[in-house]
Amino acid sequence: MFGRSASHHKGGRFEDLRAFLAFLEQRGQLVRVPVEVDPVLEVTEIAQRVVREGGPALLFERPKGAAFPLVINLFGTAERIRWALGREPAEIGEEFLRALDHLNPPTLGGLWRSRALFRRALSMRPRRVRRAPVQEVLEEPDLWKLPILKCWPEDGGRFITFGLVLTEHPKTHRRNLGLYRLHVFERDRTGMHWQSLKGGRAHYDEAEREGRPLLTAVILGGDPALMLSAILPLPEDFDEIAFAGFLRGRPVPMVRARTIPLLVPAHAEFILEGIVPPYERQMEGPFGDHFGHYSEAAPFPIFQIHRITRRRRPIYPATVVGKPPQEDKYLGIAANEMIGPLVRLLHPNVVDLWAFPGAGFHNLLGVSLRERHPKEALKTAFALLGLGQLALTKVMILVREEVNCRSFSALLRELWFRFDPQQHLLLLPTAPLDTLDFTSFVPHVGGKLILDATGERLRESPPPTEVTDPRTLDRRILAHRLLDGGVLVLTIEREARAVLEDLMRAPALGPVRILIAVSPDVRLEDEEHLLWGIFTRFDPARDLLCEEMRLVGARPLYRGRMAIDATWKEGYPRPLEMREDIVRLVDRRWPEYFPTQGR
Repeated sequence: MFGRSASHHKGGRFEDLRAFLAFLEQRGQLVRVPVEVDPVLEVTEIAQRVVREGGPALLFERPKGAAFPLVINLFGTAERIRWALGREPAEIGEEFLRALDHLNPPTLGGLWRSRALFRRALSMRPRRVRRAPVQEVLEEPDLWKLPILKCWPEDGGRFITFGLVLTEHPKTHRRNLGLYRLHVFERDRTGMHWQSLKGGRAHYDEAEREGRPLLTAVILGGDPALMLSAILPLPEDFDEIAFAGFLRGRPVPMVRARTIPLLVPAHAEFILEGIVPPYERQMEGPFGDHFGHYSEAAPFPIFQIHRITRRRRPIYPATVVGKPPQEDKYLGIAANEMIGPLVRLLHPNVVDLWAFPGAGFHNLLGVSLRERHPKEALKTAFALLGLGQLALTKVMILVREEVNCRSFSALLRELWFRFDPQQHLLLLPTAPLDTLDFTSFVPHVGGKLILDATGERLRESPPPTEVTDPRTLDRRILAHRLLDGGVLVLTIEREARAVLEDLMRAPALGPVRILIAVSPDVRLEDEEHLLWGIFTRFDPARDLLCEEMRLVGARPLYRGRMAIDATWKEGYPRPLEMREDIVRLVDRRWPEYFPTQGR
C-alpha cells in the first residue's frame, strides 16, 4: 500500500525531532493521519499493520482525548535508522576499530588518518545554553493531556513507551540516559520500570541506600541520534548524551531544568521533571512486552513529576512492542551493528556475532569465531556471557569463522555436521536472564545453553530434505516442518513432553537429530515468527531433553536425539492478541486513516 522512498540522501545532523520528521515527509516516509484515532488500542493495531508492511512513520494529528499530536514507527525500517545516523550503523563501530588500529602504535600518519574520529570526539562534550525551545511553556503536570498509549488489551493502563529517562549517579554524578517504560498512575505520577542490570536502577539503588530521592528527568522527543543513543547497550557509566554528540558530529545543547539541578536536552519536545523517592513501590503492569507476551504486574519504584516543560506545539513520540516484527527489530539490529565491532576489539578471535530479532535478541546469539587453542570457543563464550547486555543471552550457538552466523539455517546446518551433545553441549542451569524471560518461573534467572559447532566434522552425509510424516506416528501432532540440519519442528497442542519422549526413540524418523515442539499459535512457515515461538518459550534446564540423560560421576551424559519443549505452558503469561472488535474497527476505518494512499 505504502510507496517506498527512492532517495539515497544520507540524512544525519538533525537539530530536533521535527527536523527529522520534515526530512521523512519530504521523502514519503512520514504519513499524516488526519482523523481522530484512539490511543487506547486503535493506534497499536494501525501501527502493527504498517510496521509489518515496512511502511512509513505515522503522525496522528488528532489523538482522541489529547491536546498534542502523536508520532509512531519513527525507526521502523533500516533506511530510516540510516538517515537518522547519517550512515550505516556498522560504520560507527568499524570507525572506532580503524582508529585504534591506526594509533597502535601512535604515529603522525595514524593521527592524521584518524582525524575525522577526533573531530567527532570533540563533539561529545554537551554545549550548555541558557534558553531552550523545550522551556517555551512551563506548566503543572497533567499527563492526561498527552496521547499516551494503552497498547494491548490486558495492559494495566496507559504507558509512556518512548520516554528517555535521565539520571545522575548520586556520588559520581555520571549520567545515564535509558529507555524505560512508565505506567501512568495519576496526572503527576507513574511507575518507573527500572530492571536490574540497568544504569538507571544502579543510580536509584545508590540513592535509596542513602535514603535520598533520585532526581530524574524524562525526555519525550529529541533529535534522532539522542533517541537512538538511549537504546544502545553502551558500557556502564558511558554517557549516552556524549555518545549522541559523537553520532551527531556536534555537541548536544543542554539547558538547566527548572525544578531540579539537572541539565536536559534543549531541543526536546517535553521534559517531565521530578524525583523517584526512596522506599516507595507500587504495582506496575501488566504490560504487553518485547517477548510477545504480557509481563506480569510487579512492584516498582514510582516517578513523582513536579513540572512539565515543553515546546508551544510539541509532538509526542511513542512505540509499540510485541510479537515480531516490531519497530524494536530495527533498533536492535542497529545496536547490534554498532556494538558488534567493539566486541571484536575485546575478543579478536570473534569474526561476527548476531542476536536474532525474531527470538527477542537476548534469547539466541550466533557467534562465528576462530579457534586458535583447544576449547578457546568455550573460553570466548564464557567471556561474552560476562559482557554487558550479552550476559542476558539464553542460547548461544558457536560456529567456525567462515560460517554466516546471521543465518539460522546456517547455524542448524553446522550443528548437523559438527555437533554431538555429549561433547559439545554445555548447560548452565541457573544464570542471569532478561527480567522479561518467564520460562524458568523464577524472576531474573534461568538456564543457559551453549552449543559448540566449531570442531571437526562428525558426519559427512548431508542433512535430510524429507522425513516420514510424524502425524502418522502420533495423532497429537497437528503440523510439522523440517528445517535444515535435521531439525524437525512439531505443532503440538497438549502433552508435548510425552510426545517428544516417544519420538526421540522412533526409528521411523531416521536421521532427524533435533525435535522441537511449539504451540498452535506459532506460524511454522514464517522464520521470524518461528524463532519467536521457540526461543521465548523454553528454559534450557527445564525443557531440554535427550534420548539418554544421566550423570557419570558429576558429569552429565547426553546421548542420541535432542528435543526441546517450546510449547506455551500453564503459568506462562498470555501471548499478545488484539481484541477482535478493534481489528474490525481498523479494517472498517482504514481508508479514513490514509485518504491519499492507495488500498
